[in-house]
Amino acid sequence: MRATLSHASAFVVLLAGLASASARVTTVRIDRVEPFANGMSFGDSGAYERVIGIARGELDPADPRNRVIVGIDRAPRNAAGMVEYETDLFILRPVEPAKGNRQLLFDVVNRGNKVVTNALDRTVPADSTNDPSTVVQAGDGFLFRRGYTIAWAGWDPDSPKTNAGMTIRVPALAGVEQEIRDEFVSATRGPAMASFRLSYTAATLDTKAARLTMRARADDPPTPVPADGWRFADARTAVLLPEGTKTAPGVIYELNYRARSPWVSGIGFAAQRDVVAFLKSNGQDAAGAANPAGGQIQAAIGFGVSQSGRFLRDFIKLGFNQDEAGQKVFDGVLSHIAGIGGVFLNELFAQPFRTRTQHQDSTMPENSFPFSSATSRDPVDNREASLLRHDGFDPLLIETNTDAEYWQKGASLLGTDPLGKADLQSPTRLFLISDSQHTGRHGASDAAGPCANLRNAHDPYPAVRALLVALSEWIATGEPAPDSRIPLIADATLVPADQLRFPSLPGFAVAHAPNAIVAERDWVHPTAVESAYRPLVPAVDADGNDRAGLRLPDVAVPLATATGFNLYKAPYPAGEMCDRDGSFLPFARTRAEKAPGDPRQSVVERYGTKEVFVSLVTAEAGRLVSERLLLSEDADHYVAEARSAADIASPP
Repeated sequence: MRATLSHASAFVVLLAGLASASARVTTVRIDRVEPFANGMSFGDSGAYERVIGIARGELDPADPRNRVIVGIDRAPRNAAGMVEYETDLFILRPVEPAKGNRQLLFDVVNRGNKVVTNALDRTVPADSTNDPSTVVQAGDGFLFRRGYTIAWAGWDPDSPKTNAGMTIRVPALAGVEQEIRDEFVSATRGPAMASFRLSYTAATLDTKAARLTMRARADDPPTPVPADGWRFADARTAVLLPEGTKTAPGVIYELNYRARSPWVSGIGFAAQRDVVAFLKSNGQDAAGAANPAGGQIQAAIGFGVSQSGRFLRDFIKLGFNQDEAGQKVFDGVLSHIAGIGGVFLNELFAQPFRTRTQHQDSTMPENSFPFSSATSRDPVDNREASLLRHDGFDPLLIETNTDAEYWQKGASLLGTDPLGKADLQSPTRLFLISDSQHTGRHGASDAAGPCANLRNAHDPYPAVRALLVALSEWIATGEPAPDSRIPLIADATLVPADQLRFPSLPGFAVAHAPNAIVAERDWVHPTAVESAYRPLVPAVDADGNDRAGLRLPDVAVPLATATGFNLYKAPYPAGEMCDRDGSFLPFARTRAEKAPGDPRQSVVERYGTKEVFVSLVTAEAGRLVSERLLLSEDADHYVAEARSAADIASPP
């Protein structure tokens, strides 16, 4: 069959007759099967191949597992009374399935982008891709050497389709119209905006029926833009007038307008559920056509980073980890840098691309109780709940976060009660990857960009690699993953920001409060709401580095101060937190080279010689390997980098 697939330009696998599963994927069309990485062999796993196509499915709107989808009761139905969808599908699988590890690693796409191979295979940003095909794009081959079958499917109907973006086609509700709000901030998370792309189709192009405002800071009162100061260029685009007027960097523009025909976006949850359930099923259709995952899958792991990690938290909370056949979907989930949030998906006129920070998207829906996998009580409505459902379908769960999520995304509330007064005993695994920030990765730049301080480029992914292996073993053998490593109230490693005692460093901008966590009641017309929740931040040492958490070797034996916060500089709104960026300030090499007023020891004062520095890094790496928090191959990288460090030497 593999030879047949490899030479077919297109075929359709009919799945309605699956005997081993009732997942509601109805057909899979495979358009291409082709070698990956020029057919190179990845150790015992052998060669891999790319499988690219489309999955079609249907949902029973009366099924209790689907009724949670907002708008599905109003969606168009086929002759059988089902609601249909179609999603992009991409698989990297061993050419010989028996050589794989029999685990499906399902990477939930982030705004249509594949993440897991770029993040965990040590590719540098310049080599990252949304269409992995070459040897260079395989990075160090970590996931392939481990034998995972890796799969992706689209879930957001409006995610970008450029650059091989993955999306889904779901029904829209014709005749549905309401006022909504869009927010636009130029040049903070991307290039400067020449126009505003609307999230939905405007019901009218009359600017007098809409309202555009602007403000410099999130807490400033909005200033209306006159109706003759902007126009609709078309039903999905607005521009400032006169023509050619540029948006100001960092300024928050908000547009309230009447929109029409929302997608039933929550179908994205069900589509991911059913695609994974089918790929796990290992079933065949009545004609004997093979499952495109290779027919050897015994377990599935859900992986998500940032937006897609928040997607997985809602996926669990809303009950989608049980498929329509009553089977568990993901055996394990690893959510990275999601904080306590969910994704703005399961609503009419959803905007899942939003990510809430102190300056941007600050009044968009993201945070809703319950936050923690431990049961706690909501001070708003006195309700007790947990992220987990305790219904027999909860996955094994590991959540990893960086300092940025403690400052911007309320991550402390994963491990404390909502009032930040007591530690909780979570049944899952929680990790702060210390002294890291949201977008840090192998090869990242420390350029300041719009921020006041240099950016923190620390790479947290060696810890995530080790924890993925631990999760795989937890599923396969029952050996639990390592215990949680997070700061705690009990030992004063988790504190209110006003008790942080961050050192005074010359020329270094310091944040004074974390982003408030507010349960928004009305995202179209938001009003100031006092936060009922109390996020805390990790306590720091005399250098400004974390005292607790999973401290990788280059954190335990530091050469710099590295944080999870940064602030904007002019012409951006100076003093506001700079998105989810962290800060970085190297130690001086010698005492003589220290800036006036810098209280931190120089490198030579700390370590004396390179030999001492290398021995300390080696010891920390070995300790983490013994604790299953670092892989041996990554420990070797840290030691090699320590040996090659240029500034670790006694002065002449």
